Amino acid sequence: MRRLIFQEYVTLDGYAADAEGGLDFSGTISEQADVDNLALLETVDTMLLGAETYRLFASFWPTEAAAGDPIAPKLNALRKVVVSRTLDSAPWGADDSALVVRDAVEDVRELKREQGKDIILWGSISLFHTLLIAGLVDEIQLRVCPVLIGAGKPVFPGGAETRVMEFLEARPWANGGALLRYRPIS
Repeated sequence: MRRLIFQEYVTLDGYAADAEGGLDFSGTISEQADVDNLALLETVDTMLLGAETYRLFASFWPTEAAAGDPIAPKLNALRKVVVSRTLDSAPWGADDSALVVRDAVEDVRELKREQGKDIILWGSISLFHTLLIAGLVDEIQLRVCPVLIGAGKPVFPGGAETRVMEFLEARPWANGGALLRYRPIS
């Protein structure tokens, strides 16, 4: 069975976005994050996104603005699956092949049963919360940015039941940030 890996940039105080939804703090991350992502992208063949994150990614990654980024060709080559109740299609640059699914839990269960490499979920915090609560997330990768913002959109769902995590790895970066990897075990 394929694994679902959630990856998110996060502040030291646990936020995935500031109070206005901005991600300006992610610019504090090290170049090592790109090196790590290039290695990760060798292990995945499907990108899972919620509608909002899809719109952000699709407006940047397949454009000339991203052409020089070493991650762009790999992201653009991945199969895209977008969970949305409002989108009917999800074009990505010249490619109109993104699959739009409606039922996050059932459709992701089906994706995980398919043959292939792992599935990556970037951003899409509400979708992550749904899939974590449903027990479908196999690994959590936090790319910790060395900044405190005080308020914003939390990475983890508030009020959810206790979940125990197995520690997999901590990799420090030169700028004071770090990659933290965990596996949900309960």
